Order: sequence, then C-alpha cells, then structure tokens
Amino acid sequence: MSLASRLPARARLAGTLAAGGFAIWLSYQLSPGDRSLYTLMGLYAIVAIGLSLLIGFAGQISLGQGAFYALGAYTAGILTVGLDPDDRLVNPEAGIDPALALVAAPLLTGLVAAVIGVPLLRLRGHYLAFATLALHLILLAAIFAQSGFTGGQDPGLAVIEPLEVFGWQITGVTGGTARHTAIVWGLVLVTLLVALNLVGSRAGRALQAIATSERTAAAAGINVSAYKLRLFVLSAGLAGLAGALYAFMLQFLSPDAFGVFLSIQFVVMVAVGGLGSVYGAVAGAVAITWLEHELRELGTRPSLLGFELPDQAPQVFSVGVFAVILIVVILFFPRGLFPALGDGIRRLRSVRQEN
Repeated sequence: MSLASRLPARARLAGTLAAGGFAIWLSYQLSPGDRSLYTLMGLYAIVAIGLSLLIGFAGQISLGQGAFYALGAYTAGILTVGLDPDDRLVNPEAGIDPALALVAAPLLTGLVAAVIGVPLLRLRGHYLAFATLALHLILLAAIFAQSGFTGGQDPGLAVIEPLEVFGWQITGVTGGTARHTAIVWGLVLVTLLVALNLVGSRAGRALQAIATSERTAAAAGINVSAYKLRLFVLSAGLAGLAGALYAFMLQFLSPDAFGVFLSIQFVVMVAVGGLGSVYGAVAGAVAITWLEHELRELGTRPSLLGFELPDQAPQVFSVGVFAVILIVVILFFPRGLFPALGDGIRRLRSVRQEN
C-alpha cells in the first residue's frame, strides 16, 4: 500500500481522535443540566454503533436493543446493591464492587444474546424484528414481576454506591458527573475505533459480502450464521455497557426508563445516521437525542400556537415526529442522512473538477 493510499485513512484516524478529544474536553465545559443530556447522547451513541453494524452488515433488524440496554443497567444495579437470598430484599453488604459490576454487565448481556441469538437469528426481516420486540416486552414483564430483585415500579432500585476506578471516584456526591461524562465519551471513541477496525478487517470484508448477498457469501466459504451471531453478541454487549453506565449516571432504575419506544428510538438513530455507517450512528444518536429532548420541552408548555396542550403532549410529539422522520428518511434517503451528505459532497467535487 502506497503512502498516498494510506493518507486518507490516517487523516480519518487523526480526525476521529481529534473529535474524540474535543468530546471528552467538552464534558468539563458544560453546565450540569446540559451535561446530563450530553452524557445520554454518548450512551446512545455506543448502542447505535453496535446496532448500525448489525443492521447495515448482517441485515438483522433488531427492535430489542432497548432490552439489552435495560439488562445491562439492571445487572450493574443489582450486582452493586446486592440481594439477601432469604427475604429477597436489597442487602448493601452483599453487593460487589461497582467497577466489577460495570464489567460484568456487558459480559452477561453478551452471554444472554449468544444464547437467544441461536434461535432468533434463524428468523429474517419483520419476523426477527417482532421477535426482538417481544424480547423487550418479556424483559419489562420480568422487571415488574420480580420486584423483589429489581425494585419494580415502586420503589424502584436505588444504585447509591459510587463508581470508583483505582480509587478515582467517578459518580456519587463527591465524585462529579463531568468525570462520568468524559469516560462515556472516551468509550464512544474506543467503540468507534473498534468498529472502524472491524469494518476494515478480514471479518469486515466478510460482513460486507454478507450484506451484499448471503448466498454468494456462503458460496465463498463464509460462515454466515457465525458472523451474524458474533455481531449480534457484540451489539448486545455494547448496549449492556451503555446501560450499566446509565445506571451509575441516574443512580436509580425504574421500568419507565426502558419502555418499548426506546428500542424504536435506537432504530431511528441508525436509520437517520445511515445503515452500516459508524460515524453516522454517532451523528444520528446525537441528533435524535437532542431532538427528543427539545420535543419533550416543547410538550411541557401549557399551550402552543393558541392551543392548550394535554399532559401526554411530550410523548405524542416524540412519537409523531420520529415517525415522520423515519418515513422521510426511508423515502428520500434510504441509506441515511450521513451517507447522503457524503454522496452530495462527492458530486460537488466531481462537478467542480469537470468545470
């Protein structure tokens, strides 16, 4: 490979590292209110990167990423809080170190995905989408039913144990959410680099062949089922990691935070950013999270354009606008906005060169 052919890759890497450094630096510059939204953007970006790889390369439309996100959150929370096996009440003395719980959450989530992925990935298209959506509903039912372990709806699960790494307190009263936000965006950078390396590797070329034609890839000797399962486990593990970080950010877990709409929201992020585009996944997560926040703020107003708004206005605005966005993207930008923007820039360059 010549130096000229390596320059674009090096430039992209330098740009990615610079953007990641800026994102981490920005964590310490925001106000507490803005920082919470910024942290949520980072958490959703981690989930969206994994889901973008799953949909864009393996062609698996999953509506269950919210379930893996919730599973990671509750795994970290329950392991940190601890349980008394006799009366099924929380027992702070039985909990493990929060850092270990943070590591265990994506591992357990990935293990669950590996077990259920074997039968689920035999399904295709909308059948798989419905099956993963059912997985989310089953998890929510289990959280409500096993309230002795999960806290259920009331009183919920309070994760008050601060997260510490090598004596460095990240969350808690004396910790500081800026550190937590910086770590979240640092992990976004790591996840982005891992995804880019995966796409450019031998496994990535196999995934691109699968995305083009599964039959052709299988005829070329590629184990299609194995690659799909590994990507399914990777995307679930990333969602579990983000969920665990969310548990320590919020320090309180309730089923209301993991509704079915969350899984749909992740799909919208990926569709807007671009299927198979890791940069687009981050851009889509940031844009949709910000838009959802603004719509909820708009819905909390007592009136709009002279009309009184009902109490359900925030949810109605979110669902309605997201539905419109998804329809517009599918109709006019089937590859997503980020790839469409790249195509537009390339067309402008070619037109200037011709002139």
